[in-house]
Amino acid sequence: MPETEPGESTRTHAETDRGLWTLVIVTVVATAWSAIMPHDYPTWFFEIMLGLPGVVLLVVIHRWFRFSSLVYVVCAVHFVVLAVGAKYTYAGEPLFNWLKEALDLSRNHFDRVGHFMQGVTPALLTRELLLRTSPLRRGKWLSFLCVAVPLALSGFYELLEMWWVAGFYPDKGPEWLGMQGDLWDAQWDMTMALAGAILAVLVFRKLHDVTMRRVTES
Repeated sequence: MPETEPGESTRTHAETDRGLWTLVIVTVVATAWSAIMPHDYPTWFFEIMLGLPGVVLLVVIHRWFRFSSLVYVVCAVHFVVLAVGAKYTYAGEPLFNWLKEALDLSRNHFDRVGHFMQGVTPALLTRELLLRTSPLRRGKWLSFLCVAVPLALSGFYELLEMWWVAGFYPDKGPEWLGMQGDLWDAQWDMTMALAGAILAVLVFRKLHDVTMRRVTES
């Protein structure tokens, strides 16, 4: 392991702490904002609870396992997307409603943004966990798993939505799911998660390695 300069470890810890605090502050503010007059509270609760336990877990384990600052920032961005979807529903987000009208689109596409992030975030989390806690090294198998795990989670999310609708909204399935008349909505959602995971592996790989190195060499 390369030797670090005096004070480098402290600077690295400060960087990851800033990343974590950014995530915490963004989570608190976004949750409070989204809780003010949401479309309906059952939907708000369902959507927020998909992300809030994950943030709590990252805070709890921070003392024993520090993720890179990149992961914390990406998680913060993802939580903002969840909070917006929780407040307005993914089919009714105002900006994308405006885009729908302005561009003469067939539907509100904000849900595609959410599912895209559903690929990016788990891909980076998976990559960091595998590289830092397993014998697996950089290569094709690592890339495959970093794409396969988010895709599997995306499929499970579709099942979770189905169970939620069957249990609480049996007469409003298409409306609650935000299908907006799209027969292939679930498949497009998983496609966007797949695209997000591939992008994370290909585009953020070098930056992720740099931010991870700052943690592991401290």
